[in-house]
This record gives sequence, structure tokens and C-alpha cells, in this order.
Amino acid sequence: MTSVEPPEHVRATFGLREVTPVPLGDWDGGWRLGDVVLSPVADHARAAWSARVRETLKVDGLRLARPVRATDGRYVVSGWRGDTFLEGVPEPRHDEVVSVSLRLHQATAKLERPRFLVQPPVAPWVDVDVFVAADRAAWEAVPLRSLRAGGVPLATTPDTQRSMELIGQLATLRKPVQTPAQLVHGDLFGTVLFEGALTPGLTDITPYWRPAPWASGVIVVDALAWGGADDGLLERWSDLPEWPQMCLRAVMFRLAVHALHPRSTPEAFPGLARTADMVRLML
Repeated sequence: MTSVEPPEHVRATFGLREVTPVPLGDWDGGWRLGDVVLSPVADHARAAWSARVRETLKVDGLRLARPVRATDGRYVVSGWRGDTFLEGVPEPRHDEVVSVSLRLHQATAKLERPRFLVQPPVAPWVDVDVFVAADRAAWEAVPLRSLRAGGVPLATTPDTQRSMELIGQLATLRKPVQTPAQLVHGDLFGTVLFEGALTPGLTDITPYWRPAPWASGVIVVDALAWGGADDGLLERWSDLPEWPQMCLRAVMFRLAVHALHPRSTPEAFPGLARTADMVRLML
């Protein structure tokens, strides 16, 4: 989906007044203006953090979109950020995306935990809060108990109720993990760009504070549930640390997103349920 065209004053502040915006399909509602992409920002703190990190981060075998600052030095202007354009589109090259995850998280292991990752969701909820709550549900002792205690309404459709039931069942299979948490990108499926023989490209970093193998697990769960991946994908990465437990928490996370997100559709559930069954067989 494309967003509304970036307003003239935003284009001017980024020094792009005379450039005609062209909508892009793979940049979260972004618009290309020459060698720059302007994209709407869902959360200012996360967008500014991602820009600061991508400005200097170096990852072997990965093209990173670098932030383009406005003429006054800002990363974000009136809800828009600027980045260098990268050639490429997402492709179902799932093993390569997992490889990107491993290289990326070697580089991000040294990053400090941003303050906003410690803060709980607050009303009124936006998309970011849904993902924060879903992430916590996969790791907290009693999944989603904090939401119920806070009076957050939970959806009551058959598929979301089934998601909640599955989360409760899977939670009983969790065991403590020893792999340390670090800064990871928790949404790599469908966001890595491929273009011929070029190295893969990445336009943004969606930050979570979890073990690096968990981020790989999220890729595999997404690829199996919705990406048409072959079932062998789960086994091919089984040498990653504590892989069954990481995949267990990854599928709980995605089930929680399905249960909490207002735009979830019943059609998305069967793939998740099937993937949950596959993960359960590994334990």
C-alpha cells in the first residue's frame, strides 16, 4: 500500500522541492524522489534510532539504506524520514534472508538497548504497541496477563480465540533459554531486497531486544506460514542455539500479533496453526 504523497514542505526541507515523487511498493508507503526515498514514520523515536544506527553500521554482504538528513539536520520531518534508494524487491529466498539475519546480528550485538524498548504499551494503542505486547506475550510467565489486567479488549473472532488457545498451550512447552538478548531486527521476512547478483539490501531496522536466533526463528515461522517455504527450512537451521525454543517463542509472537492486531484476517490463521504444529513436533 502506498501512502499519501509527501507534502511539499517536507520535500522542501529534504531539499527535494523540484523532484516528482514516484510511489514505491516495497518501502512501507515510501515515495522515490531521484536517489532518495521519503517514507511515512509510524513512531518517531524508532525512526530516529534506526536512522542513527544505519548511518554508520557496516554489515558484511548487506547493502543498508543510509539515512538522508533534512537540510536542518533532522532525520524525521513532520512524520517523514529520508533514506537512500536501494535497487531490489523482496523475493522468496528464505535461506538467504536467514543468512542476512545472522550477519546483521553479528554487527548489532554491540548496540545498546534503546530506552523505548523498555517502555510498556500505552493507550490508545497504535501498531507499534500491538507488536510490543505480542513480543512480551511470547516471553512473559503468563502470556497476555498484563493486557487482561490493564483492561485491553481482546478480539473474539473464532480465529483470534483459537490463537489465544494455542498461545496458552505452547506456553507450557517453554523452557528457560541461556542465549543472551541483544538488539535484533524482528521483521526481516519480506523486507530484504534482492536484485540480480547484488548483495541483499535492507531499508530499515525494526528493533527488538531478544536473542539473535529468535529473529531467525521469526523469519522461518513467517516463511512457513505465509511465504510458501518448504518444510525443510525449519530443519536446515536447527544448528542455531536453542533453535526449538526460539522457534516456539517466534510462533507464539506471531500468534499474539494475530490475536491482537485489528487488521488480522481469518485467512492468515491456518498457516500459523500449521507452523505451530511443526514447531511443536521439534520440542
